[in-house]
Amino acid sequence: MEPFKNKLALIADDDIDILTLETIQLKKMGFNVISAETQKEAEELIDTNKPDIAIFDLMMDNRDSGFILSYKMKKMYPEVPVIIVTAVTADTGMIFGLDSDSERTWIKADKYLEKGLRPEQFEEEISQLLRPQL
Repeated sequence: MEPFKNKLALIADDDIDILTLETIQLKKMGFNVISAETQKEAEELIDTNKPDIAIFDLMMDNRDSGFILSYKMKKMYPEVPVIIVTAVTADTGMIFGLDSDSERTWIKADKYLEKGLRPEQFEEEISQLLRPQL
């Protein structure tokens, strides 16, 4: 079953392995996928496409690429769910989240996930965000 047939997902991650895994998983879910390996490429895709969901790595060209991309996406398309997927906590020990009002004020994302999610967890998080649209 492909519950997300004809839906468009935008992924941005500078780790080609993660980008490939997420692309395969999203395609299995029925999504059409467009992807970028840099913040600049992702910004160009945001300018020319309105995805149904966007998934951004936090640290790409810049330490805050994911935050910048999320802000740009929400400014253009406030209704598009945005997920930030990152290994920043494992890599640096810094902890971010969407648990407090102050974090939700400056992190313009709907979900904040640590990399290394099992495929079924990843799919469940996406399904939760898009369920109202189905």
